Amino acid sequence: MTSDTLEARRSGRTYAFPMSRIVIFVIAVAILALVPAGATALHMPSVTGFATQVLIYAIAAMSLNLILGYGGMVTFGHAAFFGVGGYVLGILYQHSAQRSAFLALVPGTDNLAVALLAAVLIGAATAAVIGSLSLRTRGVPFIMITLAFAQMLFFLFVSLKTYGGDDGLMMRRRDVVPFIDARDDISYYLICLTLAVGWLVLTWCLVRSRFGAVLSGLRQNERRMMAIGIAPYRYRLVAFVIAGAGAALAGALMANYLRFVSPDMMHWTKSGELMMMVILGGAGTLFGPILGAAAMLALETALAAYTENWQFYLGIILLAVVMTTRGGLSALLDRASGR
Repeated sequence: MTSDTLEARRSGRTYAFPMSRIVIFVIAVAILALVPAGATALHMPSVTGFATQVLIYAIAAMSLNLILGYGGMVTFGHAAFFGVGGYVLGILYQHSAQRSAFLALVPGTDNLAVALLAAVLIGAATAAVIGSLSLRTRGVPFIMITLAFAQMLFFLFVSLKTYGGDDGLMMRRRDVVPFIDARDDISYYLICLTLAVGWLVLTWCLVRSRFGAVLSGLRQNERRMMAIGIAPYRYRLVAFVIAGAGAALAGALMANYLRFVSPDMMHWTKSGELMMMVILGGAGTLFGPILGAAAMLALETALAAYTENWQFYLGIILLAVVMTTRGGLSALLDRASGR
């Protein structure tokens, strides 16, 4: 970090995003918006579905990157919020179909906007509870406590036979959005693209702000940050809550897309997948989680088509990429472009 950057952050100023990258970003979004049209023209409708899942997982990976890449908080419980978001949407849909109320108090709904808002709020509240306890520890204890909370929620939803138990919860159709046919794959893809771009912009605003500077400083040298009057617990808890809200948003989008939610969405292996997406793409980078999500899903799809032992070969490829790129795919692209 240069002296100019330090001075800018001390004075509350941040550098604007380079115009060239803004242009590239706009072009990339425009290309992504045309993916369904290209898939239809090539008679490959499955591409739209694949791209939709990439965008959803990108939101979850970006939320994890906020605390893992920028905050240095290694957690194996992030999938808990992913699953909570999915179950919020599924439970609200079920009560809407049954014309009943959750706990005889909260009416169900099949309105996607309302369900997503509820998922984000409950995901944030869940993250606040888990974070307020787990963030009192550091290192391995923190990892184990977040893992324990995630498994507690996993077994809780396994035991809820009213909502499918271990078999999961099915939805007959997707939630609706006023004036938009969210049940159409192309329309739903554009909804996910809009939300992914919005979350990316939110992440950029956070990491380029004073809050992001403090979060990065706590990752690098917590003792020095405390010496200048920074309270680590408060900043980390806020980041943890924001990350939980983002994961819940992604979980609700995935449940609505698949019309199915199960406890597997919050299993610790799902947390490992999200973590691998962040590391593969480049932890602590803005676009790394998106690249990681796309690469991870592409590798899974390609390898699964050739062999039933695809996980073994996927592990070898991921290990080779992580060990040789020194910073993930983002670092590899930066070096290839001469930056």
